[in-house]
Formats: sequence, C-alpha cells, structure tokens
Amino acid sequence: MAKATYKDAGVDLDKYADAMARRPRLISRTHTPRVMKLDGGFAGLFQLDFPGALFARRYKSPVLIACTDGVGTKLKIASAMGVHNTVGIDLVAMCVNDAICCGAEPLFFLDYVAMPKDDPPLLEQLVEGITEGCLQSDSALIGGETAILPDVYGDDDYDMAGFCVGAVEKSGVIDGSAIMPGDVVIGIASTGVHSNGFSLVRKVVFEIAGLTVHDHVEELGGTVGETLLTPTRIYVRQVRAVLTHYRVKSVVHGIAHITGGGLHENIERILPRGVRVIIERDSWTVPPVFSWLQRLGEIEPDEMSRVFNMGVGMALIVSGYYADSIRHQLADLRLDSWVIGKVEAGERGVAWAQ
Repeated sequence: MAKATYKDAGVDLDKYADAMARRPRLISRTHTPRVMKLDGGFAGLFQLDFPGALFARRYKSPVLIACTDGVGTKLKIASAMGVHNTVGIDLVAMCVNDAICCGAEPLFFLDYVAMPKDDPPLLEQLVEGITEGCLQSDSALIGGETAILPDVYGDDDYDMAGFCVGAVEKSGVIDGSAIMPGDVVIGIASTGVHSNGFSLVRKVVFEIAGLTVHDHVEELGGTVGETLLTPTRIYVRQVRAVLTHYRVKSVVHGIAHITGGGLHENIERILPRGVRVIIERDSWTVPPVFSWLQRLGEIEPDEMSRVFNMGVGMALIVSGYYADSIRHQLADLRLDSWVIGKVEAGERGVAWAQ
C-alpha cells in the first residue's frame, strides 16, 4: 500500500517554501522604522508612534480604523490575460480608500491569497502588486496568509482579500455628521471601472459581445484586457494632503469611496438626517469605457449609475467657500475633479437634478 503524502493531496511543501521565500524581498520595501522586526514570529508588529521626526505622529487620543475588501471577478480578467501584478494594487486600493473616508492614515496591510495549487511565480506577481499598492498609500505590508485549496478552486482560479488598519486623532474623525446645507460635492476622477461591477462587465463583453481580452478597441486606445485591468486609483496621499492643509478648519465634512452602488448609494451612506444631495448628471467627464460598455450591453442609464463609478472614484463633501481652493490643490496633485452636486435641506437621500 502506497504511503500518502501532502504532495499527493495537492499541496507541494517544497514549492510552498519557494513561494514564501520570494515574499520578504517585496514586503521589505514597504517597511518604515514603525515596523518592528520579529524574525520567525507569528504576527506583525507596528508602532503607532515613533520618536523620529519623520514618523512621529504624537497622537493624543488615537482611534484605530479597520477595513477589509477583495477584488472580485476582476481576477478572471487577470487570469485570462496572464497578468497578475496589477490586481494587488486593486486589493490595497479597495481597503485604503475606505480608510481615508474617515480621515485615517493607513498604517499597515495584511493579505490573504487562496489558490488551487502551489504557484510561486503567480504569488510573486500578486505580492508585487500588493506591495506597490502599499507604497502608493504609505502603508506597510506586515503579514498575510497563502492558502492552498486544491478541492475548492479550479486550476485557473484564485482569490484575494485584504485587511487594512489605519489611525486618526479622535477629534479628526470624519463621519459625515458635519454635512450641512450649502456644502458642495467634489467628484474626483477614477481611472475607469476600478474593481466593482465586473460580473456585469464580463457578461457584456465576453458573453454578449463575444470579445476576448486581446481584442483591440479603437475608442479605448488599447485592448479589452488592458483597459479592464487598469488599476483602481489610490487616493490616500491626495486626500490626506487636503485634510492636512485644512487641519484647523472645518472644511471637509464627508468623504465617500464610490464603489458598488455608485454615487447615490455611497454618498447616502455618510449623510446625516435632514439633508439631501442633488447631483448634476453632466457635470463631470465620463471615461470612454463606460459609454462603450453601455452600448455593448444596451444597459439602461440608471443601471450604469447603480453599478459603476461612472468616472468618479471618490467624493468629498466640503464647505462651499473652500471648494475652488480644494479643486486647485487636487489639480496640483494631478487629479481631475469637478463640482458635481450640492447639499440642501430635505429628506435624507441622493437624487439627480431635474
């Protein structure tokens, strides 16, 4: 009778060790002195404050903020393209963009990757993207988990999840409670579809239109796959720059990360009672990918706005007096933005302007 081994069951420990050996080189580039060294430990250690001038925060009453998210079926596009070093950026973006909505500084990140078999080159690409996202958001990748699940995922499948912890001074928490009539909504440009709505994207593009990831589309200026794999924009540095600039003023009253549910559902999440937001439908530039998708799938405008960000990846609700100044600052940081709506008294909700 043959002796059973873990390798026979689908988990190759030698390949797993190879995969793990590739991580430290990438992970270490995200570390600052706030990350405490713990060789061979079972957890990641991070100092909330640090005596050096560059990293000192001098928190008086810090609040920790936690966010978790995934990339969804955008991973199917990555697998079809054989390109896996961008979806890690998406993973980080989906978490840190949520954290900044409370005014938090993202501190550190943890990842979870599940795949059907040991694949060191694939894992290396994924971690490359995750560390790039951490660098863009000034956060440290301090740990993670790689699960080999041969009976759960198909040969070409894998999944990812991320977890971000941030911190903000208690007095600086942005929760939307300060939003008031007279405020305006600034929409900040997305890079495209970002990481939401890809089940509909795949149905329209591959099932209905019969295209492949390698087909070139003139109006998109590239292939289907290249366009759809464009990473989610990370807004951390730019939004933190705005918050720091107006540190002593009540200027930014609410921040919404525009993901699934579009402008309406995500802005409504942060509104207090007694106010509503009116959005001007044609007040910003919609990227070509959305009109292309809408035409291919004959998707109704309201469905498009409910599923996709439609070109606005982040919304700031700010004092009307400072709106132009904030937009100028965002422009200096190479971000397009528009005044897309206003806050008025009324029943809590979001509506299109008539």
